[in-house]
Amino acid sequence: MYSSSVADAPLIREPLHAPVAHLIRGGVIEGIHYGSVVVLGPGGDDLQFQLGDIEAAFYPRSALKPVQAVAMVRAGLPLDGELLSLAAASHSGEERHLAGARRILELAGLTENHLRNVTDLPFDPVVRDDWVRAGRPPSRLAQNCSGKHAAMLYTCALNGWSLDDYIDPAHPLQQAIAEIVENLTGQHIAQVTVDGCGAPLFSISLHGLARAAARITTAAPGTPEARVADAMREHAEMASGSGRDVAAMMRAVPGLLTKDGFEGVQVAALADGRAVAVKIADGANRARVPVVAAALAWAGVDPALLVEFAGEPLLGGGEPVGCVRPVRALDPVTLSARV
Repeated sequence: MYSSSVADAPLIREPLHAPVAHLIRGGVIEGIHYGSVVVLGPGGDDLQFQLGDIEAAFYPRSALKPVQAVAMVRAGLPLDGELLSLAAASHSGEERHLAGARRILELAGLTENHLRNVTDLPFDPVVRDDWVRAGRPPSRLAQNCSGKHAAMLYTCALNGWSLDDYIDPAHPLQQAIAEIVENLTGQHIAQVTVDGCGAPLFSISLHGLARAAARITTAAPGTPEARVADAMREHAEMASGSGRDVAAMMRAVPGLLTKDGFEGVQVAALADGRAVAVKIADGANRARVPVVAAALAWAGVDPALLVEFAGEPLLGGGEPVGCVRPVRALDPVTLSARV
């Protein structure tokens, strides 16, 4: 069991990011992606590798959703399986995601009108295009955080907390979530702001994010942490969507829990507590995926399981002429043949 002590909040400063990936075209470095990477050993306490600035305050964006889901389960949210996975989701807006969010609201005796997240079109480009062709307007249900917001409302209804202001940082729900964020990351929150969906967003360190993921995956069976981890791993497409890289990664690596977030953030942890967290400074997904794969290989995951995440080829004239390659310090194991 991890310590109940909570360290000081990380410093709010300009992060000292380092090169984490090179954009290679025809054998020449055409561009450099900066960022930070942390790799924790079994148990989630031993720092095995770091690159860049893993202790500065940053916003984990949706990569924090598994922690938020744990907080809601601790507060009495009775969901499991697909619906609990959706509660921790940045979903693609597929019909199963919308149906799941409606079901959570129905269980709470509420409707879409109670949601306070922003209106949006579905996140997945194909689903979004179909949505627009059908003449459907943006909606709160289609927005990628609607599962989380529906679960927040359900948690409030069960506890007798007010509904209209559930996204206020001073609301009992958000105070309960903040407490669990500090509990699992092992550090005080540095800053609170508003996430893209309208809910409070808590600033922690990249190291703290990795530590929280490790604590979730190593928790005892039946605990809120284990219930969230099991739901997301068993129903990866509900936590993301068809064709999403995080779902594919959970299918490819046995026991892996992983969650991405806007602005180039991703956290991943294995059942034994080995964990990685990545922040790409410019928010580029083309760097996030291969850097996370390289970090997992660094943590001991069989590189053969990670080949499909080594990065999409860079094209020239329609043919592969390069790639995004993690820097040598991060990628001591070749994940695949690269141009």
